[in-house]
Amino acid sequence: MKINTAGVVLFFLTGFLALSCAEARDLGEIQKEGVLRHLGVPYANFVTGDGGGLDVEVMQLFAREIGVEYRYVETSWATVVNDLLGKQVGADGNNVKITGDAPVRGDVIANGMTILPWRQKALDFSAPTFPTQVWLITGPASSLTPIVPSGFIEDDIVATKKLLTGKSVLGKNNTCLDPSLYFLEDINTAISLFEGGLSELAPAIMQGKADTTLLDVPDALVALARWPGQIKVLGPISVEQQMAVGFRKDSPALQEAFAVFYRKIQMDGSYHALVSKYYPEVFDYYPDFFTVK
Repeated sequence: MKINTAGVVLFFLTGFLALSCAEARDLGEIQKEGVLRHLGVPYANFVTGDGGGLDVEVMQLFAREIGVEYRYVETSWATVVNDLLGKQVGADGNNVKITGDAPVRGDVIANGMTILPWRQKALDFSAPTFPTQVWLITGPASSLTPIVPSGFIEDDIVATKKLLTGKSVLGKNNTCLDPSLYFLEDINTAISLFEGGLSELAPAIMQGKADTTLLDVPDALVALARWPGQIKVLGPISVEQQMAVGFRKDSPALQEAFAVFYRKIQMDGSYHALVSKYYPEVFDYYPDFFTVK
């Protein structure tokens, strides 16, 4: 008998969301308790780990907007979705796999999370808050040279992937840097899944841990500014992607409150000012994204 895998995933996903409702909180419960719990992974300049970051400041402003105290809850890429949903959740291609229970530790995820198909099946996302893309990076001593942009992103991706033939590449599973998302298994390349944090990928390449690594735009911008001349951007591995704030699917009032708040800080220029503070170079790469319409 043929099993409809997508249907089974949807069935279990619906079931675990319903089971998690008792521990989940929407806007009313958050305001009653008086605390917004912000789940964050220290990553690039979204969550710096020392109390700052673009998403930290946005969530602090949002907590003030809805009249509650802000509380940061540090987590990891491996557990951040679990901590929001109360289930052990992972990627199964573009689907979601559920392997057990987990405690609910927060109300919202904000740490430069890329919108991916499997995550959309587990979470609801806000309007896009930041542009991104996955780039192929190498160290300064590498003989690999950046591609010449063709003007067509798909052709540029093909040209970039050709550079990987016979080379090694670092990636990280359960993130937007998972090599399986970009069909790198089809290329004659040695894939290694990095066990350290995303911010450690650029230093790993500078130390010669592999020939290349995948890196997304925000982390690459931080690395280029921190270590000028120490890394080379070879070309794109993905089309343009978008980042956003993640919510449980059973928190519609919280989502609506954030949507109103986010539009407000876009219109009054305060969001643009925060982006300028943490990512001043991003406007050179994606000027249209931050144009308020």
